[in-house]
Amino acid sequence: MLLEKLCNASGPSGFEGDIREIIKEEIKPYVDEIKIDRIGNIIAHKKGAGPRVMVDAHMDEVGFIITGFNEDGTLRFSALGGVNNKVIPSKVVYIGKKKIPGVIGVKPIHLQSGEERLKNISYGDSCIDIGSNSKEESKSLIDLGEYVIFSTEFEEFGEGLIKGKAFDNRMGCYVLIEALKETYSCDLYATFNVMEEIGERGAFVAAYGVKADIGIVLEGTICADMPSVSDHLRATEIGKGPAISIMDRTSIFNEDMAEDIMKLAEKENIPYQRRRAIAGGNDAAAIHGSGEGAKIATISVPCRYIHSSVSVASLEDVKNTKNLLITYLKSIDVNNG
Repeated sequence: MLLEKLCNASGPSGFEGDIREIIKEEIKPYVDEIKIDRIGNIIAHKKGAGPRVMVDAHMDEVGFIITGFNEDGTLRFSALGGVNNKVIPSKVVYIGKKKIPGVIGVKPIHLQSGEERLKNISYGDSCIDIGSNSKEESKSLIDLGEYVIFSTEFEEFGEGLIKGKAFDNRMGCYVLIEALKETYSCDLYATFNVMEEIGERGAFVAAYGVKADIGIVLEGTICADMPSVSDHLRATEIGKGPAISIMDRTSIFNEDMAEDIMKLAEKENIPYQRRRAIAGGNDAAAIHGSGEGAKIATISVPCRYIHSSVSVASLEDVKNTKNLLITYLKSIDVNNG
């Protein structure tokens, strides 16, 4: 299953090599040209006569980076992207290409003072335990600056649900790969960008090169359909279809594009929802601010527990996100956009 393969692959910000190779091989039969730029983005061109459309999905996932070695052989580390320190204790991780297993360790609750129990755990309070007995042993196994990812494996569970790591944004990568199998009138650029989780760095480079008229960002987005969250704070909900964004902290999305996408969804009986939150940001900021500017929209797959060791999503939402993107791209012809 392609989605499983994408989610299980390694690719934290700045270390996207493994996921890039998978995507490059998958899309090769369906595009006219593939370019890997200097920063590591994949820019795939599907030639057409209509307006220049850039569809973006970032390849990177949140993770960690090794910053030092303790005398007892444990490792110091910092975040690559927005990993909340509340979710890191006792998680199993893989380090580097060799996938050396480790456990994120913290002082057990029995040994914590009353004050320590009340405060948030910081990266400084944590370490990665690889079973090493000394600093020298750890240094012989792992390089300073090596990347770290969660070890979670993709799995189906419940009724039509999936769980795994890196749903932000392997969901978008999967949808874009599938969309490239279709034919369109527009001049389509599919960009799989690097380093979104540390400031949309890859997208700025890709967008500057493409200079799109229209930009569409595909994402795995926040979902808060939990008992402890009030209805009005639920940004999206699983099972209610792809989420169409209104705005976020870096972009206000084009109202006309959003209306067109929603009308097509209704016409084709594709369920959808509005993303009812403005938190976060994505590659759209880079696309609409490059060259002469571009009209932008974001279509997302709702994902529970995002930016943690495991997320949950609906296979139906993934399928409907793919169908909605394809439907919208086919509606763009040489005379519009």
